[in-house]
Amino acid sequence: MELKPQLSRPAGWRIAAAIFLFAGAGAALAQSTNNPVFAVRADQAFRQAQIQFAAATNHPAAAVQLARASFDFAEFATNDAERADIANVGIAACHELLAREPKSAPGHYYLAMNFGRLAEAEAPSIAAYKLVKEIEHEFKTAAELNAAYDFAGPARCLGLLYRDAPGWPISIGSKRKTREWLESAVKTAPDYPENRLNLAEFFLHYKDREGAEKELNALDALWSKAQTEFSGEAWERSRAEWALRRSAARKKFAEIAAPAKAQKSSKN
Repeated sequence: MELKPQLSRPAGWRIAAAIFLFAGAGAALAQSTNNPVFAVRADQAFRQAQIQFAAATNHPAAAVQLARASFDFAEFATNDAERADIANVGIAACHELLAREPKSAPGHYYLAMNFGRLAEAEAPSIAAYKLVKEIEHEFKTAAELNAAYDFAGPARCLGLLYRDAPGWPISIGSKRKTREWLESAVKTAPDYPENRLNLAEFFLHYKDREGAEKELNALDALWSKAQTEFSGEAWERSRAEWALRRSAARKKFAEIAAPAKAQKSSKN
């Protein structure tokens, strides 16, 4: 079976880091990346993936494509019930795939992603908190099976999961684990802009100037190449998000670095 090219792809565990870090960047990020065109593309990709999966339920690529399209499209749901319904389509596709191929890294990866969408829909219920452990387990399984999948997607998503989840005793949030997994993602796929951005934003949040500067300089060095490598319609939304986050991160770094420069100048 020959699958048609996917119309869009998720940029990863899509929790806007710029909103997490920079109050002023949130509105601009939402306006740029939530363009109605992206919603239409995600809808088309989801519908096409459903057709292809129905025609070849046993085809691994069809299941992965449907799971990925479900994750993408669920972001544009207009209410929690709709988001849950879309996520459950992806979850069902992953379960069918994993029943046949239990060691499928994409199967575990997109199961975690769609569990995340379901948790969003059910938050802040007890069921949503319970899903966090399932998400953690599936991402770790995917990392063990194929750490490089989706440009170190399992490590990247684990880092963001530990960053955004509440801490103990409510949930699994952890500063230490956030850093470990985000650094692992950079080590595995150093030229993927999302990985560098996530780690730079982590360092900026904790006012680690040295760490932030290292990651931002590395991002600058790969930026031109990335615009060519991640080109075309499928990457349009990701590139828009990366550009806004990069600009916000540079601005935040300048704010953090300014007092240190002023103090150094006064001593001289």
